[in-house]
Amino acid sequence: MSENIFSKSITSRRSFIEGLAAIGGISLALAGMDALGLGIESQYSTPPDISGGNGKKIVILGAGLAGLTAAYEMSKAGYDCKVIETRSFAGGRCQTARKGFKYTDLMGYSQTCEFDEGHYLNNGPWRIPYHHHSTLYYTKKFNVPLQLFNNDNDNSFVYFEGGTGPLAGKPLRKGKVAADVRGYTSEILAKASKSGALNLPFSAADKDKFIAYLIGEGWLNADTLSYEGTNGRGYEVDPGPGTNPGPGVPSKPYAMSDLLGSKAWSVLQSVSDYEQQRVMFQPIGGMDQIAKGFVKNLGDLIQYSTSVKKIAQDANGVTVSWVDGNGVKGTTTADYCICTIPISVLNGIDLQVSPTFKEAMLKVAYAPVNKIGLQMSNRFWEDKYRIYGGHVYNDIPGIRTISLPSYGFQGEKGVLLGYYSFGGEAAKISAKSPADRAAFALEGGQKIFPEYKSSFENAFSFCWHLDKDNLGGWAVWSDEARKEAYPKLCDPDGRIYLAGEHLTYLGGWQAGAIESAWQQIEKIHKRVKA
Repeated sequence: MSENIFSKSITSRRSFIEGLAAIGGISLALAGMDALGLGIESQYSTPPDISGGNGKKIVILGAGLAGLTAAYEMSKAGYDCKVIETRSFAGGRCQTARKGFKYTDLMGYSQTCEFDEGHYLNNGPWRIPYHHHSTLYYTKKFNVPLQLFNNDNDNSFVYFEGGTGPLAGKPLRKGKVAADVRGYTSEILAKASKSGALNLPFSAADKDKFIAYLIGEGWLNADTLSYEGTNGRGYEVDPGPGTNPGPGVPSKPYAMSDLLGSKAWSVLQSVSDYEQQRVMFQPIGGMDQIAKGFVKNLGDLIQYSTSVKKIAQDANGVTVSWVDGNGVKGTTTADYCICTIPISVLNGIDLQVSPTFKEAMLKVAYAPVNKIGLQMSNRFWEDKYRIYGGHVYNDIPGIRTISLPSYGFQGEKGVLLGYYSFGGEAAKISAKSPADRAAFALEGGQKIFPEYKSSFENAFSFCWHLDKDNLGGWAVWSDEARKEAYPKLCDPDGRIYLAGEHLTYLGGWQAGAIESAWQQIEKIHKRVKA
């Protein structure tokens, strides 16, 4: 960075945001914008007012959260809605694998989830940020109870094989790594500031305040400005009664050079990512509780196990041709269509739209994404290592993230997320059989937890790019496609409106699907009322 941001006086909101971006990139800038009320958080808190639908017929394709939202709000407003869903259940990507859940992927691999009662894997969305107001609007409206999701745990492990030095390839407590890196960094800055080596526009009083901050931030010795460790990083022997263990034995900091070589520092963030706060939310019992909340309020509006074959339109309405699970063919006519089918799938359906619209649809790519849930016979991560929720970040190809459940604390068993892979790594893993995927996950986890293989009972894996009804985890837009194709798809083509997470800047999130639906139903309502 050629110019230190502190060389400028922060006299406006704009310069403040620019400064945050210079320090920590877009994530820190967004957090600052949100604090000032300027953020690009979930923009809508409540659905639009579309009362007075006058019985106009709406056919909604897909019973994911976008389709469910459209059906719920429009039917409540007086529109005559019909939902056509290819699966035998509602929710789309908002689905949860629990005992008895069946799934066959495009490789022909069939699985039936064998988790014990009360245990589950969220195949798709699994956490909710506090600023996704639209998602939280419906969890509250439908009385879906929430619990905290531990998205960051200092007592969890960081494991990097690709580093160098004595700490490489060893499970390291994230909190110890964080304490030492920030301690040493604070020491360097404090000593440089005291000696006047930093070119900062500080008055003497400001310099003293800055050094005082660094002493607190890095747990420095106030006299020597040295980092000597902190009880916050833990003890070698914990304090206890009497004289043995008595005060305990404090842990010793890692050497800075060893930390840098280990690469463990790469997982640290002084401020949480905008979409990944340290503590988030999850519905009790599984993410599909949100979809079930909608279904309870929609009655018989959803036609399940029905595949859309053709979507035609003329000046007067829309006709959808379909085939149900028994092979029965039929059509549904309506005044308007809200199509929430993922574009990756929609591209394979006979769709009567303009050439320009079809060309824009081809600009959207979808991400390969894998997950696997591993049921363990005991919660060794809690019982032995005192890790309650959070993630084990690592550099094992195809594993990358192991997540420990934020439910059922101190229970007998648990289902942990054995990997969460993307892109090319996800494609490689998905070519394996379910048994081989589980074996792959166990080999990776065994490097971190010696109890992994011996505690394993069963597994359930899900590959979103091998799901015929999604063909990918979420939409991926290039900068060019966002500029040229995205706006075209946000507008209707005749009487056909698209909605879903793919038509939002909250890509992959449930709030994106919900708010996309809100925006499109408002457009239809204004058109009807014009």
